[in-house]
Amino acid sequence: MQLNLPMNKTVNIILPAIAIAALVMTSFTNNINTLPSTTLYDTIVAMDAAWEDAYDNCKMDVMADILSKDMEFYHDQGGLNTSHEQLMLALKNNICGKVTRELKAGSIEVSPVPGYGAVEIGMHRFHNINDTSHESRYARFVHIWKREGKKWRITRAISLHAS
Repeated sequence: MQLNLPMNKTVNIILPAIAIAALVMTSFTNNINTLPSTTLYDTIVAMDAAWEDAYDNCKMDVMADILSKDMEFYHDQGGLNTSHEQLMLALKNNICGKVTRELKAGSIEVSPVPGYGAVEIGMHRFHNINDTSHESRYARFVHIWKREGKKWRITRAISLHAS
């Protein structure tokens, strides 16, 4: 079937069709480029699980290895801690055998940081093992992960417990 339209009517039909196709393709391409890599997502989720296991089971050597030596820990209640040694001491004295961490299922988001690593955003809560009388609320957290060769380390952590 052939349409015999004057030139200006053909242009009026074809140009909007091309524009719509270009818009759809651009939108599709942009969405693909902004989605985190499945491999990166899986890696960061696995690193988060390793962190939680070390945290819950007082594996000080594992926590020390995961936390970068130039770690910055921002806490909405406790302030800023930039000392790896002080943070490790606080974990040993205040967390080990006393507190466990629970990640909210499905809450992790991962975004790549080209040439550096990744940003992990999620929800977690903490349980005092000696106080089972109340359930804590989930809180937001942000971990900045740096890839150093084959190792991943947390270089920045932001912990937000305020409701």
